[in-house]
Amino acid sequence: MFENKSIPLFQVDSFTGKPFSGNPAGVCVLEEPLEDDVMQKIASEMNLSETAFAVKITAGAMIDALKFNLRWFTPKCEVDLCGHATLATAKVLHEIYQLKNDTITFSSLSGELTAQRKRNIHVLDFPAGDIERVDVPDYIINALNLPDYELDTEIHEAVMCKRSKKLLIRFNDTEAIRQINPHFSDLIQAEASFGSRGIIVTSAGDRPYDFTSRFFAPMMGIDEDPVTGAAHTVLGTYWYKMLNKKRMNAFQASKRGGELIVEFREHPKGHYNRVLISGQAVIVMEGVLKF
Repeated sequence: MFENKSIPLFQVDSFTGKPFSGNPAGVCVLEEPLEDDVMQKIASEMNLSETAFAVKITAGAMIDALKFNLRWFTPKCEVDLCGHATLATAKVLHEIYQLKNDTITFSSLSGELTAQRKRNIHVLDFPAGDIERVDVPDYIINALNLPDYELDTEIHEAVMCKRSKKLLIRFNDTEAIRQINPHFSDLIQAEASFGSRGIIVTSAGDRPYDFTSRFFAPMMGIDEDPVTGAAHTVLGTYWYKMLNKKRMNAFQASKRGGELIVEFREHPKGHYNRVLISGQAVIVMEGVLKF
């Protein structure tokens, strides 16, 4: 399986303008695809929430490339959408590989995605979450472990994204979001029983933010993700409906913290809605992976 290969490897802090904050992602830019099990081993070795693997699709020199195939792996499994690792990949392609075109198209498990460079930020164009209201069972709430709060009064409502199976629970109090301290082994069992693949907790934000969130996905090998672009496809859809506001400032209240600009784009006929997610990224490590 291993053939003494060497590939470039980068670590990028996404959704932040300074090192050691935001969400770190691994990025591998490949000349040809790797086998699935090799990519999974690399992602496990990196032990970041996601590692991205990009392969140029269009012919010609790298500097003129327009389109790449993009896949994302957690230390445990492949995922069908990842925002911060897409942002990280676009940062590497523009800054390290000096791509001339401001817009990069990625072919992925979630269809075609784009990342557009605008000065010091990238704007990601992702499919919007298709959400429906659900009732949250007590075993999920208990696993979230919110001490010293009356849960019946703190929880406002919940929705599920039908496509990604991400569960969003809205709380009335931002401080409640910060106090959540999940029992992750219980949360894995609770998600398996409920059929969700990641839990978003959110509330209206304190100025200058329109909303605040955290994201937990222990079933995917990520106890708490620092800043989650994919979760904001669900958050952007939900808060657009709640606030009737298309462009919103968002904060993810993990220990590292991260800032995003989220813009909901509604299709005239109600289909193929999109969410634009904007942020900065910083390359913090560059090296060569040998195997």
